[in-house]
Amino acid sequence: METFVAVLAIVLGIVGIIGSVAPALPGPPISWVGLLVLYIWGSGANGAGEPLSTTLLLVWLGIVIVVSILDYFVPAYFTKVTGGSKAGGWGAVIGLFVGLIYPPIGMILGSILGAFGAELVIAGKDPATSMKSAFGAFLGFMFGTGIKLICSAVMLFYIIVYAF
Repeated sequence: METFVAVLAIVLGIVGIIGSVAPALPGPPISWVGLLVLYIWGSGANGAGEPLSTTLLLVWLGIVIVVSILDYFVPAYFTKVTGGSKAGGWGAVIGLFVGLIYPPIGMILGSILGAFGAELVIAGKDPATSMKSAFGAFLGFMFGTGIKLICSAVMLFYIIVYAF
């Protein structure tokens, strides 16, 4: 049973990392569930023999909530800072989903081209301003993805430390 719990927690941690990049999966919350599984059913301890604490679990819950909320606001903020409109933000999201056909390059190019096209056609901006906004949308997407990846990776590290 202990091995099953450890493997399940690690799988959830890995799925959380994948979910940090794949837009359909909520990465950090899935990784946190891996910590929760280990806390509830696991009896693992770290190298010093200390068990997984409630404090660690609650701190990571807070971090996951903050990161999940930031993920929704950061891309819009970056787009706005670089002069983009809501159309550019939506274009980036739609381009990202279209780009899922050829990940990860398609996701990156789709995000940039979607924001650029939306700014150019829908918002009626000139090509230079549209490209600046597209770059902002892309930076926001990358920053949001980055914080989710870091969060999920650190939780996977804790899962591994406390599982074995």
